[in-house]
Amino acid sequence: MPDSGGSRAQRAHIPTTGTGADDRPVPHGDAGALSVDPAAPQVTAPAGLPGAPDRPGGPGPSGAPGLSGPAAKAARRTGLLVTMVLGGLTALPPLSMDMYLPALPAVTDSLSAPAATIQLTLTACLAGMALGQLVVGPMSDRWGRRKPLLLGMVVYVLATAICALAPTAELLIGFRLLQGLAGAAGIVIARAVVRDLYDGVEMARFFSTLMLISGVAPVIAPVIGGQVLRITDWRGIFVVLTVVGIVLTLVVWKWLHETLPPADRHTGGVADALRTMRGLLADRVFTGYMVAGGLAFAVLFAYIAASPFVVQEIYGASPQTFSLLFGLNSIGLITVGQINGKLLVGRISLDKVLGFGLAVIVLAAVALLLMTTGVFGEVGLVPVAAGLFVLMSAMGLAMPNTNAQALMRTKHAAGSASALLGTSSFLIGAVASPLVGIAGEDTAVPMALVQVVCAVAAVACFLLLCRPWQRAGREAGGL
Repeated sequence: MPDSGGSRAQRAHIPTTGTGADDRPVPHGDAGALSVDPAAPQVTAPAGLPGAPDRPGGPGPSGAPGLSGPAAKAARRTGLLVTMVLGGLTALPPLSMDMYLPALPAVTDSLSAPAATIQLTLTACLAGMALGQLVVGPMSDRWGRRKPLLLGMVVYVLATAICALAPTAELLIGFRLLQGLAGAAGIVIARAVVRDLYDGVEMARFFSTLMLISGVAPVIAPVIGGQVLRITDWRGIFVVLTVVGIVLTLVVWKWLHETLPPADRHTGGVADALRTMRGLLADRVFTGYMVAGGLAFAVLFAYIAASPFVVQEIYGASPQTFSLLFGLNSIGLITVGQINGKLLVGRISLDKVLGFGLAVIVLAAVALLLMTTGVFGEVGLVPVAAGLFVLMSAMGLAMPNTNAQALMRTKHAAGSASALLGTSSFLIGAVASPLVGIAGEDTAVPMALVQVVCAVAAVACFLLLCRPWQRAGREAGGL
C-alpha cells in the first residue's frame, strides 16, 4: 500500500511549518510537509534535465514513453552522466573516512597519541560534515546548487592536502574538521539535486541507485588504504584523497549543470533560512524520519569507528583482512539497497520496508552485544563478522528509505531539508563515534552497546513520531 496519498495537483507548493494531529499540512510560513504518493512515479525535473518530459505533458523519466529517437538516447546519456556525478559526490565522504580506517593504529603510533585521541579525527570530520551542511544547504536554495558545490570542493582539496602534512594529532584533528566542513557540500547538494529532478517512487529508486554507486567507495576504499600502507605511510592516503578531490572538482565544473531554476530560489537571508528550517522541524513526521535516519547512521558510524580496533587489535586480523571484511559488509549493504530499489519500492509500503530494516538492525546489534559480553562464551572473529554483516546489510533498507520519506514531504526547500537530514545524521554519528573507544582497545562491548541503544532509539522515533499506521489507516478509509 502506498505510504501517502495525493495527486500532482494536491502536491502543489503549499507553504507550511507543521502538521496537525492527523499529519495533514498546516499552512504557515515558508516551509513544511507535503504528502506524496510514492507508488505513483513522478518526475519533476525541468525540461531538458534528466527526468524531464521531452515535450509538454510528456510522461515518465528520461527514456520513458514521450521521448523517442535521438532525444531519448540523449536523455539517457545525460541521466547516466548526472547519476555518475552525483554518485561520486555521495561517495566522497565514505571514501574520505574508509580509506583512512586501516591506518588508524598506524596514526596512533606515528603521532604518539592515544587511540581515543586519534578517533577524534573521525569525530572532527563527521562534525564538520554535519555543521557544513547547515550552511551549504540554505546557500544552495538561495544561489543554486553549482556555485556552493564548486566552492566546497576547492576547499576540500586544500584541506585534504594539508592533512597529509599535519605534524601533530591536534593539527590533524583541526584540518579533518575543515575537510568535513568543505566535503559537506557534496553530500547536501547531491541530495538536493535528486529532489530537484525526481519525485515519489522515482526518487526512492534513485536513492537506491546512488547507494549502489556510492557503495563502491566503502568496498574499495579500505582495500586501497591497505595497499597504500604497503608502499607508504598514512600520509599517502591523504595524498590519494587530494587527487580524487581534484578530479571530482573538475568533473563537477565541466558536467554538472544547474538544476534549481532562478525562479525557484529563495531570496531571503539567514532569518529566512532559519524560518524554513524551523518550519521543517515543526513537521513531526519529517522530524521522525530525520532522527530515525540519524540514529541508524550512528549505528553505522559506531561500526566504522570501532571496527579497525575490534578486528585488528582484539581479533588479531591484518589490515588486509580488515579491508576484506569491511568490503564484504559494504557489498551486503549495496546488494540489499538494490533489492530495495529494484524489487521492493513501488510494490511494498516504504514504511513497512523501513520498519523491517530497523528491526533487523536491532536484532543484529543485540546479537553482537551478547557475543562481546561473553554470553555465548569466547567467540572468534567469524561470528562477530557475521553479525556485523547482517547489521550492515540491513542499512540498505533503512538509509535510502528514511531519506526518501523525509524529502517527499518537501519540494520547495530541498536544500534546507537535505541539510537537516545530513546534519542530524553526522552530529549523532559524531557523538556516537568516540563512545565506542571509551573502554580502551581491548573490548568490543562499547561498540555493541552504542549500536543497541541507537538502534532501539531509531525504532522508537519511527513508531512514536512517524506513526505509519495512522497514514495507512487514512488511506484504507479513502482519506
